Amino acid sequence: MSKKINSDKLSIFALGGVGEIGKNMYVIQYANDIVVVDAGLKFPEEDMLGIDIVIPDISYLTENRDKVRGILLTHGHEDHIGGLPYVLKHLNVPVYGTKLTLGLVENKLKEANLLGETKRILIHADSEIQLGSTLKATFFKTNHSIPDSVGICIDTPEGCVVHTGDFKFDHTPVNDQYADLQRMAEIGSRGVLALLSDSTNAEKPGFTPSEKNVGIVLEDIFRKADQRVVVATFASNVHRIQQVINAAESTGRKVTVIGRSMVNVVSIASDLGYLHIPDGMLIEPEEVNKMAADRVVVLCTGSQGEPMSALTRMARSTHRKVDILPGDTVIIAATPVPGNEKYVGRTIDELFRLGADVIYSGSNSGVHVSGHGSQEELKLMLNLMKPKFFIPVHGEFRMQRRHALLAESVGVDPDNIFITDLGEIVEIQAGSARKAGKVTAGNVLIDGLGVGDVGNIVLRDRKLLSQDGILVVVVTLSKQNGAIVSGPDIISRGFVYVRESEGLLEESNRIVSSTLQKLMSENVNEWASLKTSVKDALGRFLYEQTRRRPMILPIIMEV
Repeated sequence: MSKKINSDKLSIFALGGVGEIGKNMYVIQYANDIVVVDAGLKFPEEDMLGIDIVIPDISYLTENRDKVRGILLTHGHEDHIGGLPYVLKHLNVPVYGTKLTLGLVENKLKEANLLGETKRILIHADSEIQLGSTLKATFFKTNHSIPDSVGICIDTPEGCVVHTGDFKFDHTPVNDQYADLQRMAEIGSRGVLALLSDSTNAEKPGFTPSEKNVGIVLEDIFRKADQRVVVATFASNVHRIQQVINAAESTGRKVTVIGRSMVNVVSIASDLGYLHIPDGMLIEPEEVNKMAADRVVVLCTGSQGEPMSALTRMARSTHRKVDILPGDTVIIAATPVPGNEKYVGRTIDELFRLGADVIYSGSNSGVHVSGHGSQEELKLMLNLMKPKFFIPVHGEFRMQRRHALLAESVGVDPDNIFITDLGEIVEIQAGSARKAGKVTAGNVLIDGLGVGDVGNIVLRDRKLLSQDGILVVVVTLSKQNGAIVSGPDIISRGFVYVRESEGLLEESNRIVSSTLQKLMSENVNEWASLKTSVKDALGRFLYEQTRRRPMILPIIMEV
């Protein structure tokens, strides 16, 4: 019998979602069967100039594509499904998800022209799926800020691996979709080999409040507001959208929905029965100005201060259909994602300048609760599952570290806790686990239509251009004797203002000419040497004069 390519060990690793917030992707492999949990994206960091989104590097999966049995989705948030259109282009495998999750995925696949060729398989909490010859998946209901969230239990020959997905324990959920504590306890009593659990709020003590609390606060604000109310929240927070509609109904207001992603989610969620909107409740944005100001609610995107979002455009008075008027109430029902605080702060300032009354999560207003469990809920999950091995995932390193300490406090052996980096493999065999090397992992940057074509070198160039600008030096040389026929012409962008720096640029011209003439007299006519010498001489001179290092691009032509 031929030896299997990968000996019978269980390997668990993350291609995204550890040491960071976003782009969640976790891989469980036994022998020749690979199962992927989630395929998310994250938004670029400040130094990723011009980048639109970031997805996981899936080189390992594409190299082993014949072993990948499917992608299991825990829920429909962007940081869990946003990478799918890019991943499925290189990895045509079945996608498993609950009804709402698949509804949101189908919308993405339609835009990417992948709907026809992607096999989509509907699951629910009682589904059981065989994945290859060695792996089997079952599911359990969880609470989160989007309906139809599930945790996943993968049975392997070594034992059962549980991935919680994003979760909290909300005992009064808005949609009466209760977390299945009984199923979780059953899984725990059968025995959990390894638990991968959500670390987002591992630093927050206590319990995360119920989403129901937000509904009470919203209704109170709607009732007291004597003009229009604008509510910005995450488009995917279907529970929050439902609460806005409920509060509008009970205070006699109509709702208009603005922002492409919000319009998409509202139509998908109501078609699938996850949003209940009374007849005649929704109005078109054009009707807002025709109605009495105290009879309108505007539900929009922009809770993260995104430059092109509906709320940001309203704050800058550039929205085509809705203006913010003095006395309007604006509710930002979300907390800023790490890194977005500046943009959110700027939007709040602009709204206050327009005379709006702004209510946001920083002001202890009760208009937002997290979708992730705090420390007591994370301990409850650990106690229900009683895992032998614990891998904190879904969070930055400090959150994973704090989650590891929580696990220790409820009796998990410290030697059995693994805080991993991207691509770092936890290998389990015969009941013992160890870290066993790394697979390729990291960021793939997406800029416009380019996937992965912008790497560190391009980003470094963009950074240089943004800091000190560029100088282009154009020179034409004679083929016969190497004399300068025309130029050097110097074009400056983002370095100095030409009209005010004529002396500097004339001197730069002289330096380029003399450098070239010196090289020609020494019979150096290799273009690479000419360009390098021009760059070095000019770079030195400009640094002495300005203490700046612009990018210098010599262009040499022959006639």
